Amino acid sequence: MRARMLCLALVLGAAACSSGSSGTKKPVLNDDVTSLAHKACGTPCTGTLEGAPYKVEVPATWNGTLLLWSHGYRNAAAAPPDFAAPDRSPDDAPDDATATQLLAQGYALAGSAYASNGWAVQDGVKAGEQLQAWFTTNVGKPRRTYVWGASLGGLITELISEKHPEWVTGAAPECGAVAGTTENLDGALAIAYLVKTLIDPSLKITDYASPAESVAAFQKAQKSVVAAAQDVNGGGTAKVVAIATIARLAAQTKTYDGHDAVSQISAKVEDILTAMGFATFGQQEFATRVGGQGLDITGFDFAKSVTSDDRTTVGAYPKGDLDAYLAALKAGVRPDVDPAARAKAKEQGETTGRIAHPTITLHDEQDPLVVPQNERVLGDRVFANKAVGNLVQLFTKPPATYSDAPYGAGHCTFTTTEQVGLVTALDHWVRTGARSTPTYAATVFAQPTGLDTSYYPAPFALTSSS
Repeated sequence: MRARMLCLALVLGAAACSSGSSGTKKPVLNDDVTSLAHKACGTPCTGTLEGAPYKVEVPATWNGTLLLWSHGYRNAAAAPPDFAAPDRSPDDAPDDATATQLLAQGYALAGSAYASNGWAVQDGVKAGEQLQAWFTTNVGKPRRTYVWGASLGGLITELISEKHPEWVTGAAPECGAVAGTTENLDGALAIAYLVKTLIDPSLKITDYASPAESVAAFQKAQKSVVAAAQDVNGGGTAKVVAIATIARLAAQTKTYDGHDAVSQISAKVEDILTAMGFATFGQQEFATRVGGQGLDITGFDFAKSVTSDDRTTVGAYPKGDLDAYLAALKAGVRPDVDPAARAKAKEQGETTGRIAHPTITLHDEQDPLVVPQNERVLGDRVFANKAVGNLVQLFTKPPATYSDAPYGAGHCTFTTTEQVGLVTALDHWVRTGARSTPTYAATVFAQPTGLDTSYYPAPFALTSSS
């Protein structure tokens, strides 16, 4: 994160927005209102609201739209660095070029940190509410407010959107954990159970006494999974492939395009270890938040989505026997669940699908952390609430080969043109009333982009839901 976005995301996670109102003619703000708003925050306003630092910037010519950003997950305690992470965390804030373009188009940018880190969904929702209220009181009342954010911030975005139809005009969750807290964190624990059962029975996967113990568990898992992947003839590679297959993990990552056998196995290792981060040090922080072991995989049927093709895939590796692995998973002892902690876990952020205004989501097809199946869950909930007319879901596909994916693979790997295109599509929908379908999005997602209008994700594999 550099220049302005470093400034905007430092405490915070920046934002950007687009203008819109019903009708075909774009409304014009009173010049005095624009001038006063710019005078109030023409050079970034900063401060703290109940422990959450914020920053706001208004361009000289404001189009009346506030884009309110919610940032992604931030570790609450020291954790191992992500071996595949870019220099800038892509879910923390849009890049400088995105912010510059959106400011030039007249959008006011606002973003806030949260009062705590970790799985701080409730704090993130509160921070967004507080900043919106502060902006309205101290800068000016927006004609439109679009909420957007990435990863954990995508979940927070959706929750704010569902909770506040009275002031949210549109929503754009990016690479969001929009299936909700329990679907995602239960899934991470399920990955840990797969690793423990099939690769390292000595691995501790719950009830960590301290952050240090959870980090040690991650490091142990890392060594065990890498060693298994390298044990082709001994059957370790087959087990790594089986875990990725059962969990329906990404076939490509930001680092590995899967062009050959080594790249394919490396991608699976990266997928598994990415999930293990949330299953270990992420889970330890979550347990302190909810007062115990609140994740539940007791009802998981690991065989439910397995196909004959999956058996062939695993069986192609020495000693690969998917049915034997499934039998071991069925017979294994699942972690006990603390009922009180489980009840509290369900209060940490669950989407309902009750959306009352235009919402456009954007997700990498090959996201190894917040899997794109999140969008399937959200889509099903929106359908159940008969609100599909308010939802468009967009996906980006990576190039066939790459050394560093520019889009479509990895977590929140979007180009500037894709992020600006997302805002443009949302603004068009709100401003004109014409739904911004994937076909329309293709007209405003300038190159470079991996926008794929034909993709829709499979159901969530690691879940007890039907």
